[in-house]
Amino acid sequence: MKKLFTALAISLAFSAAAQAQAWPSKSVTLVVPFPPGGSTDTVARAIAPKLTEKLGQPFVVDNKAGATGTIGATQVKRSAPDGYNFLVTSLGPLVIAPHLIRNMPYDTLKDFDTITVAVQAPNVLVVPARSPYKTVGALVAYQKLNPGKMSFASSGNGSSDHLTAELFWQQTGTSGTHVPYKGGAPAITDLLGGQVDASFQNINAVLQHIKSGKLTALAITSGKRSALLPDVPTLGEAGMKDLVVYSWQAVVAPKGLPADVRARAHAAIVAALNDPQIKQQFVSVGFEVVANTPEQFATFQQQEFARWKKVIETGKISID
Repeated sequence: MKKLFTALAISLAFSAAAQAQAWPSKSVTLVVPFPPGGSTDTVARAIAPKLTEKLGQPFVVDNKAGATGTIGATQVKRSAPDGYNFLVTSLGPLVIAPHLIRNMPYDTLKDFDTITVAVQAPNVLVVPARSPYKTVGALVAYQKLNPGKMSFASSGNGSSDHLTAELFWQQTGTSGTHVPYKGGAPAITDLLGGQVDASFQNINAVLQHIKSGKLTALAITSGKRSALLPDVPTLGEAGMKDLVVYSWQAVVAPKGLPADVRARAHAAIVAALNDPQIKQQFVSVGFEVVANTPEQFATFQQQEFARWKKVIETGKISID
């Protein structure tokens, strides 16, 4: 009997090893929890062909939008941890939504295996070209004299651009009026038309409008100036030393992914992100390739989770 159990255990071990070695043996789904056309969708569609090429099976992007990204995230959480469903997401569903939504259908820190932070991009504080405010100092001075009067557009309640504005108000001791839109495009449209006063937008979303002179960039939320906007100061240069904010896109899998599959998926995704053509495509619109390890991502996620929890609680922010 002992020999039988030993033989069975060896057989199962070989079977598991063979299964991991064979991955992927069919098409793999990259679930994007937002509509087509946004930053997260762009990242997924950029790496999918490279993953297909490298791993020999189709990598298909599936947009499952809704509920601030939690519908798509929930779908992946409930999927089998076999390497055939990954979530390509922004920071929202992983470190922001848990502090805004009651009865969350998943535990963001326990229900996923981290793969890598793919890219990150700073936000840019922009105003319409005809705005009287040409520096961060002038804008802050106006807000201090006129609490709540300046309107800040965002792509929605709880978005990166919304929470960056909240953090800005908290650190400068000012206040403004948050104007949430259903996505970044309509927010930028009203900003261009002068219907709102200011916004913290992802650099890739407003770069063309800054270059064309339709929007004025007052500051950038990165740790150092961007090569794409070398004349735009950081918020740190404007006196806000701790206001460094990046929006980011990352890849996670359902909890329990086999170690060999996780390692192979990570290596393939990192290789795709660092492909010269893909990397240049990202850098040209303001993304910075991160491509860190699963362990580094897990640590970073915990830090971001705690940071945005504090901002949301301090600002008494809700999505209602």
